Amino acid sequence: MNTRLAMPVLAVLALLGTSPSQGQSGWKPSKPVEIILPTAAGGANDNMARLIQKALQDNKIVQSPLVVMNKAGGNQTLAATYLRQNAKDPHYLLYSTSTVFTSHITGLVAQNYTDLAPIALLMTEYSVFSVRPDSPIKGVKDLMARLKADPQSVSFGVVSLGGSNHIALSQVARAAGVNPRQLRVVVFKTNVESYLGVAGGHIHAVASSASAAMPFLQQGTARVLAIAAPQRQTGALASVPTLRNEGVDIPLTTNWRGVFGAPGITPAQVAFWEDAFSRMVATEDWKKAQELGEHGRRFLAGRDFQKFLDIEYQVSRTVLTELGYAKQP
Repeated sequence: MNTRLAMPVLAVLALLGTSPSQGQSGWKPSKPVEIILPTAAGGANDNMARLIQKALQDNKIVQSPLVVMNKAGGNQTLAATYLRQNAKDPHYLLYSTSTVFTSHITGLVAQNYTDLAPIALLMTEYSVFSVRPDSPIKGVKDLMARLKADPQSVSFGVVSLGGSNHIALSQVARAAGVNPRQLRVVVFKTNVESYLGVAGGHIHAVASSASAAMPFLQQGTARVLAIAAPQRQTGALASVPTLRNEGVDIPLTTNWRGVFGAPGITPAQVAFWEDAFSRMVATEDWKKAQELGEHGRRFLAGRDFQKFLDIEYQVSRTVLTELGYAKQP
C-alpha cells in the first residue's frame, strides 16, 4: 500500500471502529437460519428453542428469519445427522443436550461433540425422578427397595437412552444393587409425553430434567421424589430432597443445554454466533423465561464452553463405562 495513502485509510477505519482484518472477516447470516432440535414439538426443549428464536428475532440480534426445525428420532441422532449434512454452513445451529456426546460413547453415532463447532452453553440443571401424586412409591428409598425386589416392577419414561437422565436413573439402580440393563425403560419423544404417560397410569415414573418436571409439579399432576443435585434447590423444588439427602451418593452429571454450529464453519462465523447468544442472554425475554428457573441459568462461550464440554464428557464416559453402556474406545 502507498504509505501516503495508508495513514488516511487507517484513520478512517479507526473512526468507524473497525480494522482491516475485522472488515475482511466479518460475517452475518444471509438467508434463513435453522435451529435444529433433537426432540418433537411441545416439550421443554421445544419451548426453549422457540424462546431462543423469539429472543434473537424480537431484539433484532439476528436480522435473518429463524426457524425451529424439529428432528426427533433415532434416540436424538437424526438432528446431529441433519446438521452434519449441512457441514460448513453457519445457517444451521443445533440446540443440544448431553446426548450429543453420550450417543457417541454408547456407539449410536460415529460423530462426537468434537466434530461440531461449540457456540454457547445456555443452562445447566439436574435430573429428577417423578411419579403420580397418588403413587404408592413414597420416596427414593421405597423406589430402590422395589427395584431390588423386582427390577421389572417399575417402568420409567426417558427421552433418550444414555442421556443424563437415563444415566442418573441407572446410577440409582446400581446403588440399589440392580443391573441397570434390567430396568423397564420406555423412550418418549418429549418429556411432556412421558409425564402424560405417568398421569395416565401407563408408566410408573419419569426420569427427566428439573425444568421438564416443573409444569406438572406446579399443576399437581406429578410428585418429585428426589433431585440428583449437590444441594437442595430453591423455589418450587425447595422441598425436594437430593439423592444424597436420601443416602444415595453417586457421581453427578449435569443436564445441560447448549448450541453448536455445523462442522467446518469459520472462526468468524463462530464469533458471530457467540456474540449473538451473549447478547441474547442479556435480554428481558430470556431473563423472564419461567422455563429456565434461577437454578438453571448459566452462560459460557468460546474456550470456557469447550472446557466445560471436555469435563462433562469425561464424567459421562466414566459413568457409562462403569454401567456397561460405553461402546466407543
